[in-house]
Amino acid sequence: MQQYSDLATVLSSLGYRDDAAAFHGALCGALCRQKPEEIDPVALLDDDEINPDQHARAELRQMCEQTVSALADMQTGFMPLLPEDEVGLGDRARSLGAWCEGFLYGLAGRIKLDLRQCTDEVREIVKDFTQFTRASLDAGDDLEVEEGAYAELVEYIRVGAQLVYMELHPRPPAAAAQSKTLH
Repeated sequence: MQQYSDLATVLSSLGYRDDAAAFHGALCGALCRQKPEEIDPVALLDDDEINPDQHARAELRQMCEQTVSALADMQTGFMPLLPEDEVGLGDRARSLGAWCEGFLYGLAGRIKLDLRQCTDEVREIVKDFTQFTRASLDAGDDLEVEEGAYAELVEYIRVGAQLVYMELHPRPPAAAAQSKTLH
């Protein structure tokens, strides 16, 4: 289900009223801080009135597993789930802002993040994502130029999310032990 429209359909059927991009961003942010098995995707919906059935829970769990695999593998082409290009640029820009807002929400989740202990690169990405939450399209903007800028922002977010994941994601104990081995 790694398509924005598929996720939007599942979330809409549950009564989720926010942008599906916000949920995907929150999931990615949470995955940067926690192991997948520690995350309850339903809790990321941030709506106590939503109580998905087993099928919907399984779909959200599958989304979690697919997303962590994509984040962890720099070669798989992780992409933030955003509306397809056929959707108007203004709506895509708002979804990009919602994705960044969700990412920051997921990143701040259960475990307090001390940015002072992060690299300058991660601090800069978090700062930039905060700025991107206000993404919009103004009337009179040159659509061709703005399409190019949007594509660049999506690429920055894609790479930025993976870099944050690589720095902050808790390593499995076996991987940590192997990294201490001298060759």
